[in-house]
Amino acid sequence: MTKAVRVHKVGGPEALVYESVDVPAPASGEVRIRQHAVGLNFIDVYYRTGLYKAPGLPFIAGNEASGEVIAVGPGVTHFHPGDRVAYYHNLGAYTGERNIPWEKLVKLPDHITHEQGAVLMLKGLTVWYLLHKTFKVEPHHRVLIHAAAGGIGLLACQWARALGAHVIGTVGSREKAELAEANGCDHVILYNEEDFVARVKQISRNEGCDVVYDGVGKATFPGSLSCLKPRGMFVSFGNASGPVPPFSIAELNNHGSLFATRPKLNDYVGTRKELLEGADTLFAAVINGKLHVPINHAYALKDAAKAHIDLESRKTTGASILKP
Repeated sequence: MTKAVRVHKVGGPEALVYESVDVPAPASGEVRIRQHAVGLNFIDVYYRTGLYKAPGLPFIAGNEASGEVIAVGPGVTHFHPGDRVAYYHNLGAYTGERNIPWEKLVKLPDHITHEQGAVLMLKGLTVWYLLHKTFKVEPHHRVLIHAAAGGIGLLACQWARALGAHVIGTVGSREKAELAEANGCDHVILYNEEDFVARVKQISRNEGCDVVYDGVGKATFPGSLSCLKPRGMFVSFGNASGPVPPFSIAELNNHGSLFATRPKLNDYVGTRKELLEGADTLFAAVINGKLHVPINHAYALKDAAKAHIDLESRKTTGASILKP
């Protein structure tokens, strides 16, 4: 038996129920891990509310964590008890112990802590594919990052800056603005006090941005399109304020022959080779000092509902973890 947080009926934070669950012996190809830290993400909220559909009810929430291998199932040769590991995997992370297919795990380098590992798998790999694969950020690109003080935002600002880009970020408070600036933002826009489209045009001398990374969704659309230069790319990767409403594809033409994409991590780490490429690049960026991993909030696993309330009310900055 182990303690886990399950959702029996989708809904508000009260839908997260802390309870005992059975963990069977690992099946063929599976690894049993004792978890040290679990990453908190907005996608956890989407599953809890039913915006994203879980395969069935009840389900254990959560999509990224780190821990230690305590047993391996038949046929597993790549991992052994005692290995420090981390993963991104759809659902099942809000728990003390779990079984997981070995192909989803990566080994944590010695210089990466469990806490860092737990938040790097979903957030870090997301930033890796956004900046290296979806739109390859290069020196002199001008990029706009919405929610620049969030878990993904702070990592994205740092990495975009390290790649030589000119970084503009939007945030919701002065405290968050200072955080974004400290993490590589050249210009920070307070979207509650300023018209972010007008400010982007002012900052860019009416040139616009090469790419907009938008994890906010409804609240920043269609403004994001107006921030792009002709042939720029709109990357919509999240719905923190609700989904982007349906729009006519002609809008891309009207705003200057734009490109638009709605990527997800699963499609960039679908093979073991892709997962390891992303993890290796990410861990190297942390170890060589390009990326600092700001973990600003830690909650006990049993307090997952409180963590969700704080996340949804924009009280958190940087990454947050749950401790089993």
